[in-house]
Formats: sequence, C-alpha cells, structure tokens
Amino acid sequence: MKNWFKENANHLSVIGIFLLLVVFYFTPVWQGKTLLQHDVMQARGSQKEIFDYKEKDGKTPLWTNSMFGGMPTYQIWYDHANNLTTHIGPAIRAVFPPPSDVLLLFLLGGYFLFSVLKIRPWLAALGAIALAFSSYNIIYVEAGHLSRAYAIAYMAPIIASVILCYRGSRYWGPSLLALFLALELRANHVQITYYLFLSILVLVGFELYYAIRDKKLKNFVQASVLQLVGVIIAVLVNASVLFPTYEYAKETIRGKANLTKTGDAEAPSGGLDKDYAYAWSQGVGENITFLIPNAYGGRSSGVLDEKSNVVKTLVKVGAPQGEAVQMAKSYFPTYWGEKSFTSGPWYFGAAVIFLAILGLFIVKNRLKWWILTATILAILLSFGKNFPLVSDLFFDYFPMYNKFRAVESILVIPAVLIPIMAILALNELITRGNEIPKLDKTILYTGGAVAALCLLIALMPSVLDLRTSQHQQYVGQLQQLVGDQNLANELANSLLKDRSDLASKDAWRSFFIVALTLGLVFAFVKKKVSATILIAAITLITLVDLWSVDKRYLNNDAFVDKSIYDKPIPEREVDQLIHMDKDLSYRVFDLTTSPFQDAGASYFHKSIGGYHAAKLMRFQEVLENQFNNNINEDVLDMLNVRYVITKDPSNNSDRIQRRSSALGNAWFVDKVSFVKSNNEEMSALGTIDPRKEAVINEGFKNQFNDKGIANSPNAEIKLISYHPDTLKYEYSTPAEGFAVFSEIFYDKGWKAYVDGEEAPIIRADYLLRGLKLPGGNHKVEFVFAPESMRISNIISLIASIVLVIGLGFAAWMGYKHNNKNKPAVKAS
Repeated sequence: MKNWFKENANHLSVIGIFLLLVVFYFTPVWQGKTLLQHDVMQARGSQKEIFDYKEKDGKTPLWTNSMFGGMPTYQIWYDHANNLTTHIGPAIRAVFPPPSDVLLLFLLGGYFLFSVLKIRPWLAALGAIALAFSSYNIIYVEAGHLSRAYAIAYMAPIIASVILCYRGSRYWGPSLLALFLALELRANHVQITYYLFLSILVLVGFELYYAIRDKKLKNFVQASVLQLVGVIIAVLVNASVLFPTYEYAKETIRGKANLTKTGDAEAPSGGLDKDYAYAWSQGVGENITFLIPNAYGGRSSGVLDEKSNVVKTLVKVGAPQGEAVQMAKSYFPTYWGEKSFTSGPWYFGAAVIFLAILGLFIVKNRLKWWILTATILAILLSFGKNFPLVSDLFFDYFPMYNKFRAVESILVIPAVLIPIMAILALNELITRGNEIPKLDKTILYTGGAVAALCLLIALMPSVLDLRTSQHQQYVGQLQQLVGDQNLANELANSLLKDRSDLASKDAWRSFFIVALTLGLVFAFVKKKVSATILIAAITLITLVDLWSVDKRYLNNDAFVDKSIYDKPIPEREVDQLIHMDKDLSYRVFDLTTSPFQDAGASYFHKSIGGYHAAKLMRFQEVLENQFNNNINEDVLDMLNVRYVITKDPSNNSDRIQRRSSALGNAWFVDKVSFVKSNNEEMSALGTIDPRKEAVINEGFKNQFNDKGIANSPNAEIKLISYHPDTLKYEYSTPAEGFAVFSEIFYDKGWKAYVDGEEAPIIRADYLLRGLKLPGGNHKVEFVFAPESMRISNIISLIASIVLVIGLGFAAWMGYKHNNKNKPAVKAS
C-alpha cells in the first residue's frame, strides 16, 4: 500500500487540487445555498405532479397531466432504478452537491483523457483545467442545462476509452467505454451524444486509414468489434431511457408531421422545421470569441453598468442613475451577433488557442488530423443558416441530424478537441523540442500572428462592425421607447461605443495573455526556464483567464438560500382561488406568460401549457392551427379548460376567467362524423360543436357498425377516481353510445377497460380519446402501462449486471497482468 501511494502521488495530488478548485469555485454550495437556474425552475414546475404522486404511492407515475394536457413522465423525470448508472450520480452528489459535481466530473474526465494520451500528470492537469473551465460548460450550468452539462462531462472519458481500444486494450477499453457511454446516455441529452458520435466517427475513419496504411486491419477490426460490444452494453443498460424515448419521439415535433401542406401528396418527412432548427446558429465571424470573449459583446443583457456610455447618456437627459442602469441592462443588448439572444460567448482561453494553433505546425501525433478535421466540421455545422452549404447537406441527408435544434451546440466538440491540441503541442515542446526544425521561428510567427489579431481588435474594434443586421429596426424601437429620434440615435451610438469598449478591453486582455504565453514558450525553447516552470506558469495563466471569464456568468450572486429554491414558483392569489375548486381534473390556461414556453402553471395546476422540447406533434399542430390568430374556444372546451388566467390591463394584476362551457372529463356525443384525412380532422375542429359531435378519421371506422351512434340525451359519464396514469369512470346510458374523454390520445401505452374487458381506444377530435360503449351501467378504466417500459426495464437490469461483471473481469485481468510484470523481490 505504501508503494501504491508513492507510485500514484502525482495523480493523488492533482485530484486533491481539483477538489479544492471545485470547493472554491462553488463556495456558496458549502454554505447551504443553491443555484437558482431558469431551466431547473421550469423542470420543477413540470415535475411537481410526478413527485407528489411518487411521495404518495412510493413509485413514479408514468403519465402526467401537468403539461400540454398530458404526456409521459419518462420524458420529464423517471427514476430508472434498474439502470446501474442511475445510482452513480447520487453517490457523487452526496459528497459534492450539484452543480459542483458537474465541474468535478469535467476535471476528472479530462484528466483521465490526457492520462490515456500518456501526458505527464501536471501537464494533464493543465489540459483538464482548460477543458473543464471552457466558458460554455459553466454557462450551461448557470442556465440550468444540467443534463447537457453532464453529457458533455462524459465526452472526454468516452474518447479516452475509444483510444484505449485502438491501442490494444482488450478489457479496460471496451469495459470503460460501456461504463462512460452508459453514463452519457443516462444523462439523456441525445443531441450532445449525437455530436460526440459524429466526432468519433471521424476518428474511426482515420484509424481505418492508418490500419490499411500500416497493414494492421485485423487489429482495427478487433478493436472496433470490442467497442461495438461496449456500445451495445451501454445502450442496453439505458434501454428504459432510450427505447420508450425512441417510441415517443416519433409522435412528437421531432417526428413526422400529420398534416400536409396545400399541394403535398403526403406528410413531410420527419424532423424539425429547418428555420426552427437553425434558430440558434453561430455567426461566421463570431468564432473570434474563442480567443477574445467579449468580441461580440458577451451576453445579451445585464452587462452595462453605471460607467457605460448608455447610462451616461440616459443620466445626461435626466434619468435617475438607478433607473438608467436598469434600462441599460434591460433594453440595450451588448451582444451584436445574429442569435435572438445568448447567455455568453464560446471562449476556450487565449493561451489555449495560441498553443492549439502552434500544435498544427509542430505536433506529430496522428490524432492531430482527427482533431483538425472534426473541429472544422463542427464549426461549419455550427454556422447553420449563416453558412448553410455544409449544414443543409447534413440536415437533408445525414440520419437524425434534423432532429436537433440550436446547431451552435455542436461547438462542444471544439471545446474538447482544441484543448487536446494545445496540450499535445506543449507535450511536443517538452519531449522533443530539440528535434523540431525552425522551432523558434514557428513559435514567434504563430504567437505573433495571434497576438497581432488581438492587437488589431484592441486598437480598432470597429473592424468587427458591432451592428446586427437588424440595427436600424432596433433604432426604431428605441425611438418608440424614448419618443425622440435624435435621442434614439444618440443612445444607439452610445451602445455601439460600449460594444467597442467591451471588445477592445477583452482584446487587450487576450493580447497580454498570448504575449505572456509566447514569452514563456520561447524562454523554454531557449532553455531559460524549465519544463516544470513552463507547465506551472501556463496552468496558472489558463486557470486565472478562464476562471475570471466564467465568473462573469456564474458567480456567487447566482446562488440563493435553499428556502427560496424549495419554493421555486411562488403561489399567487389566483392559484389559491382556483384550488378552491375540488373537482378532479379540470385544466388551466395561463396567459400571463408565454404559456407554451413556461411551466409555472404546471407547478400548481393541470395545465395545457408547459415547457418541454418535445411536445406531441398532434398537440403542436392544434396550437398552430387553432390558437395562432384567435383561440378556438371549442378546443378549450374539449380540453376541459375551466380556468383562464390573464392580466388585467388596467392595473396589470392577475385575474381569473371561469369558463362554464368546459366539457368536463368525458361526455357522450350525439353524432360521429368520419373524415378521410388528418387535414379534414383539423379543419372540422373549427366547424363542429364538440359537445354534440365527434370527428373521427376513417382509419377507425371498422370499430363502428352500420347503425352508427344512438342519440341518448339521458346518458351520463363521470370521473370517479383520478391518478395520473390510472383514470376510473362510471357511466349510464340507455343504449350503445360514443364517449369522448378529455385526455390526450397516445396509443403507445394507454389501454381502456370496460368492466375489466379491454376496449379499443379511438382517436376523436384530432387529439383526444374516445370509446364506443355498450348501453347500461358500467365502469371504464384507463391505464397507462407501456409495454416498452416493462420490457426495457428488464433489459436495463440484465445489461447492468453484465456491465458490472465486465468491469470486474477487466479489473481482475489488470491485476493479474500487473502481478505478472512485477519484478521479483530478491531474498536478502
């Protein structure tokens, strides 16, 4: 044991430093505070009903009615207890509360990657720091995109495991790949996993080329097969996450549309609308922020302070300073790129960028070409609508690429690969600097070019333009705000000056960082400083650089007392008044916010609004066709919307509208009308009286006999027991009839039973459930129990056991190998 500590002293020291960095960056966490994140608060709203019933029943319901009229809970929150990786995260968070655990995973994952690349420990620590503190890793945490952050954190160890496999590691390589990929998939951010897959696909392509060139195709095939085994195990471990999601996705806005446009023969192919997918595209020139963080103004709002030119202009015309500062933060965006808004820049570190560019000229490691190719591809794809040549090819032809929005997110790939190139460059300088021809000139030319670019922007920030394409429209909006054209122009010019100052200040900052790094590297080459000093100095420079930029976006002010976090959405008087209605399952429509981009109402009510990236397609299509210009009150009636919350225009207070026309949980109709297509179904919603008539697609006509439906004025049906995934009704009707239920139709798990006998569910009124019911007094029960969840939970359990056995076998084989290679101890 003593020898083990001695052999691993450097690794343990590095890990100790990582723990200190995590503690110091997230100091408020250890003071009992927590991060108040927008997306986490939205998630809390959408999860409230789930957790209420989990606490009551001891198990997680599979369906919730808190959003969009109803949707599966496994798209919002589900425990997935049979999945091994489900239990790893809580074990880490028990010691390192979120979000500190995310930073720790970034650091440890990066360190593992650089160790696999055979980088010495302290240089590997520098690489891990550069990778972990890349600005968007922290920005995602600040915004509450924790699933995305976890998925990014596992990228580095997955890449390391793939490299291990191609190096001939037959046990640890595939076992660790299975483990880390299982953790990645459990994070449940498919978009990030998909982008990682693209980058690894490029790596595999290069490995295939080298295998053919070096006549080692057999080794390549063996390594690839082992990886495939690891991937299959990871996928099966996450069967309960992936398979139901795959099943659900086909019915959502990421699947195939149900409606056809005029002139189309059939519905368009699956995938998001291109404009929607490209909404957040990286500007072509915006990548300068990799080197100069505020070159494009930083985040959209909240940047300007009392020293800004905008505030000075407002104060000059009579605005109180406090009011002027608030106006500057709210109405004067410093970000001038083409995204609607942004939380901050993609900044990788000035020293890191210089070293990565230097690496292009001096690194001999064959990974260089993979890093370069994958980075260029990712950058081109991030441009989206701003340079559609490459993006459109992938969007139109590459499998599944059109399922994802916010294409700038693919820059997570350069955020990992660029630090790798930088560390490989430093490693080359340290290990074989004497062998590199004209090294001093290469360093000076590269560093000089990067520094010159920073200096150019520092001295002449106007070369960046500093205006969006909508600048004149913005000036017009300012004129409406202040009521004076001359003042609007003056304020707009003040904003441009502030943007110029922000860009210039950060350009000077990056210039000095690059110059200092260049000086250190050149001094090392000239043998003026040692490798230890070089690594220590650049580590300090990089840490201070990235840390200070990250603190612009996630600092101590973002944390609040846990008591505030425990009640994330305050209850309003209108919510209390609505709760006085003790009916079982009426719905609420909250128009005080953007109802379909906010889950606040879902925290208190069964809402037809909500916040989720994958609404059911049929629900979205109803919104687009029945809610766009004027809200179709008949649709609100059939969705059982009893309460609408609005703003009183006279005093901006919240008020309630009680809708007596809501149709309730279920009702018998007098008539069923059949239509031939989804388009006709949608059109009928604007013409029928849903209380009396149901419109049904002809695809369900075989469920009816020729007699049709009897008119039964004395028929009654009522909900007697509510549970999110189990609904019980009683009804009475003198003759066979057709009942429409104000519940969202989803045929991948809902089953209906009449007196215990299964009955086919018929889609009615485009997105609701209907049943043909026999006459008499009977009971109806709806149960949501998807077969995909039952089977996938069993698969997850079996695969988790296999993964544990695989890791144990790899550890045993590693132990045997180490003992076999230990030198024999001579007898004294």
